[in-house]
Amino acid sequence: MQIQGKCVVSIAYILTNDEGQTLDASSDDQPMVYLHDTNSLIPGLEKELNGKTAGDQFKASIQPEDAYGPINSEMIQQVSKAAFEGVDDIKPGMQFEAQGPEGQMQIVTIEEVGDEGVTINGNHPLAGQILHFDVTVKEVREATTEELDHGHVHVHTH
Repeated sequence: MQIQGKCVVSIAYILTNDEGQTLDASSDDQPMVYLHDTNSLIPGLEKELNGKTAGDQFKASIQPEDAYGPINSEMIQQVSKAAFEGVDDIKPGMQFEAQGPEGQMQIVTIEEVGDEGVTINGNHPLAGQILHFDVTVKEVREATTEELDHGHVHVHTH
């Protein structure tokens, strides 16, 4: 069966950056399982998977525009240390949940800590990066009616 439309797909993959550093991976014995064509993956990888079948192996380099987008400088802000009241030791690399501009919750990463303020970055950690995938399609099957109704794969029953 070819990957097209809303089907259930299992993939094993390795994700690296331009420097060859592994950013994420799944394995043959624990592949990532998702419902295709439901925005479960970054658009560029989903496009690359279209038409593939179980057993196919491929490499794909996904540009930022087809992944997590370019870096948005408006998402990098200086905030007061008072915003982190109750946190004793704020360090670069720490992540916190914060309220976004439209009231939605988002993850922000601490970039720099100064005497008066803290620089936070609300961009996705992989924004602005070209993402390199090495993928093996493990399985492709039709989605069940329940999976289609719920919009996600059911590995176990509810």
